[in-house]
Amino acid sequence: MIVTVLKIIAAIATIATGLVSLIRPTAITGFTGLSVTGPRGVTEIRSILGALFVALGATPLLLNVPATYQMLGIAYLVIGFVRLVSMIVDKSVEPSNVISLIVEIVFGVILVI
Repeated sequence: MIVTVLKIIAAIATIATGLVSLIRPTAITGFTGLSVTGPRGVTEIRSILGALFVALGATPLLLNVPATYQMLGIAYLVIGFVRLVSMIVDKSVEPSNVISLIVEIVFGVILVI
């Protein structure tokens, strides 16, 4: 029961992250380090960090199939793995990256189990 609630919370948090990026694409600059220099960049943030995250979070809630929660969890774990490698290779171990990594691992594990 608790795991189910945590999975729903993770999916909703994924949607919320996407909505912030979709509605206020320049608001993510401080946390992500991404800067937008023109309309093309705004479109990319809205579509990938916005719409894609909304879809990834909404699909498990709409379909309510265990495999969709697991898919979201695998996505988080892969993102976390790539982030960890990139943090080392790119020498970008900074608070926002560490926070993101922790969230990705925690959400990934919760959603896969």
